[in-house]
Amino acid sequence: MKKIDLNNKTNEEMGVIMKDLKAKLLQFNFELGEKRLKDFSQVKKTKKEIARILTIIKKNVPTSSRILDGEAIGRKK
Repeated sequence: MKKIDLNNKTNEEMGVIMKDLKAKLLQFNFELGEKRLKDFSQVKKTKKEIARILTIIKKNVPTSSRILDGEAIGRKK
């Protein structure tokens, strides 16, 4: 999916897409373990797509709320 398409989606829609991609990645890992996976590049592409979605979600969250959550200064919840 293109970056332009992802920017037009809501966080809920991107969450659904990410859930599907994680399920797809899990399936690829099973196939890889069983040596049935033919196209290894799909694993890398799926991981990049998940990272792209997470980046866009993080950019959509206002900085002030990230600071209040402790995310901007590196503290874990």
